[in-house]
Amino acid sequence: MSQDIIDILQNMDTEKMENQLILQCAPVIVGMKMSNLLIIQNKHLRQICKLLSHSKISYYVLYVSGEKSTVLLYDRKKLEYYVSGKRIHQFLVESGYEEFELEAMFRKLRKRYEIYHNYYPVEERKNLFPHELGLLLGYPLEDVQGFIQNAGKNFLYPGYWKVYYNVPPKLALFQRYEMAKETLIELVSRGVGIAEIIDAYSGLS
Repeated sequence: MSQDIIDILQNMDTEKMENQLILQCAPVIVGMKMSNLLIIQNKHLRQICKLLSHSKISYYVLYVSGEKSTVLLYDRKKLEYYVSGKRIHQFLVESGYEEFELEAMFRKLRKRYEIYHNYYPVEERKNLFPHELGLLLGYPLEDVQGFIQNAGKNFLYPGYWKVYYNVPPKLALFQRYEMAKETLIELVSRGVGIAEIIDAYSGLS
């Protein structure tokens, strides 16, 4: 990250909804990544939904806790195409999925995610984590499987996800994601609004 971007971040109100959207989901906004989780304060949820309602970015509220909401942001066409792949489909079947329309999958995932977060005793919670979430976030199947087999340990590189195979191309991809984030941070620092940014990149994809 360049010193200029670091300086901007030091003076940025990172609690603002618009800035959180960029910091967490820039690759999705610019069309480089098919989906991402956005974790925001509950008070911003309605604002986020309104902002995205007329954009290319779809959303699904996955979990609401006492203070924060976890929202899945996604490009519908890209995600539908990805989960329709033979190996991805088979993993989902083995994970207990029987319906493969996105909303049906999201409903099942939400139930599992809620159980995971609300399960007690806490020390047993990790066994309930819905690993299919990684696929719905566009993570490579090989890395999702590597994460499961290694219980989240022994990874080769920690980036936007834990990488277990083929590090060089994924490292290059992570670098492009970071460049996208820096570009949007710079645009916001120049006074460009988040709605304008989303509209501009929607026209490019």
